[in-house]
Amino acid sequence: MDIVLATRNKKKIEEIKRITSGMAISIYMLDDFPGCPEVEENGVTFKENAIKKAVTVARYTGKPALADDSGLEVYELNGAPGTLSARYAGEGADDRKNIEKLLHKMRLIVEEKRNARFVCCIAIALPDGVINIFYGYSEGRIGTEPKGVSGFGYDPIFYPESHSRTFAEMSDGEKDAISHRGMALSKVHGYLRKKIDFSMA
Repeated sequence: MDIVLATRNKKKIEEIKRITSGMAISIYMLDDFPGCPEVEENGVTFKENAIKKAVTVARYTGKPALADDSGLEVYELNGAPGTLSARYAGEGADDRKNIEKLLHKMRLIVEEKRNARFVCCIAIALPDGVINIFYGYSEGRIGTEPKGVSGFGYDPIFYPESHSRTFAEMSDGEKDAISHRGMALSKVHGYLRKKIDFSMA
C-alpha cells in the first residue's frame, strides 16, 4: 500500500518512518510530487488541520495521504499553545524560542499546576474521499528548564506522567512507546493491517 506523508517536518517524518517500519507500506514524501500545494494550517483544532492537509495531498497525488497535526496543551493556560505550538513565539520561531516563551508564561505557575498533555491527531485521506481519524495523547507536566538533547519541539521540558526524565532525555524507543504520536500511529498500524489483509483476501 502506498502512503504519502503530508508533512515537510523532517523530525516528524523520522518518527513516523521509524514507528511504521516493518509494515507492508511504501512511504512517499511531498518532494516526490513537485507542485503539490502547500496547506495553510489555519484550523482551530488539530483535527481540522490534519484533515485539510491529508485531503489536499490525497487529491493531488491520487494516493492515500497521512497527515499529522499535533501540539502541546497546558491546562493552566487554557490549552495553549495548542494548534499554535509550532509557531507559539511567532511565525518562523524555532523550538528554543517557543520553549522560552512558554516557560516565561508559566514562570508563576507552581509545580502542582504545571500539568499538560501532548496531542496527536492523524488523518488518513483516501483519493475517493474517505477519511479516517486517529488520536494519541501523552499526559505529563512542564518542567522549569530544558533538559535533554533528543527529540524536538517541547520535548526538553515535557515530563511524561510517572517519569522523572523529559522526552528529550529518552531514547527513541522509550519515547515512541509512550508518546502521543506513537499512540496514534499504533492505531494507524491496526487500521492499515486490516486494510492490507482485506485487499489481499
